[in-house]
Amino acid sequence: MFEASREMLREGLRHRSFLIGGLLTLVFLAMAALSLVWTPYGVAEIDVAGKLRPPSAAHWLGTDHFGRDILSMIMAGAVNSIVVALVAVGIGLGCGVPLGALAAARGGWVSEAVMRFSDFAFAFPALLTAVMITALLGPGAVNSVIAIGIFNVPVFARLTRGAALSVWQREFILAARVAGKGQARVTVEHVLPNIASVLIVQATIQFALAILAEAGLSYLGLGTQPPAASWGKMLNDAQTFMFQAPYLAIFPGCAIALTVLGLNLLGDGLRDLLDPKLRRAR
Repeated sequence: MFEASREMLREGLRHRSFLIGGLLTLVFLAMAALSLVWTPYGVAEIDVAGKLRPPSAAHWLGTDHFGRDILSMIMAGAVNSIVVALVAVGIGLGCGVPLGALAAARGGWVSEAVMRFSDFAFAFPALLTAVMITALLGPGAVNSVIAIGIFNVPVFARLTRGAALSVWQREFILAARVAGKGQARVTVEHVLPNIASVLIVQATIQFALAILAEAGLSYLGLGTQPPAASWGKMLNDAQTFMFQAPYLAIFPGCAIALTVLGLNLLGDGLRDLLDPKLRRAR
């Protein structure tokens, strides 16, 4: 296993998408980790006399209309994005994978019920779900996490069902059933390990989409609320000063774009490295 991991690492270093995506993702994670112990200025530190200052030696990315340091807010906003995305993707995995695995194992009306539930959930995108939840409970990070997580459930349910159905047709599954293993045991011991790579790749992609959705919800005022830092809220604040201080929108916009790009490239690279067919094709 150790030798296989080393071989995959060597292939990954030769894979352009995996390498670029991995580097961008590492920068994103490092920035978030660093912000937990240090930022150039306090995230909520206001300097009215120094508001709307362009990038300089004192403030590398400038200050906003309250005099807050843009770099510090971007660093802190990365932590918020990671937390929201992790929990939202966790909800999708925790609920969607068991549902999809159950649908593949049982078939019949159980599979049909899970698929119709997925169709129903897909009819309510994360943004629309967030609006409905906000109308009932009010805006906030928790409600945006719930909305994004609910949208992720049918994604993983459909993916798990489709991948698991192909595994259930394999000869080693028939051998396991002949040996007396039940559906639950076969699913846990044989089916899920064989579709884990597919789920990992999809989780990476959904993580990027969750960050993008959180930024969109915060931009609309439905997500993370002040004084907590959020890239989407920074874009919302920047639109008033678009011509006076365009850097207010450029820097958080670039942070969102580069992070989502890095995670998508990483997901594409993982797909190529974990799929034996694609590895042989390369």
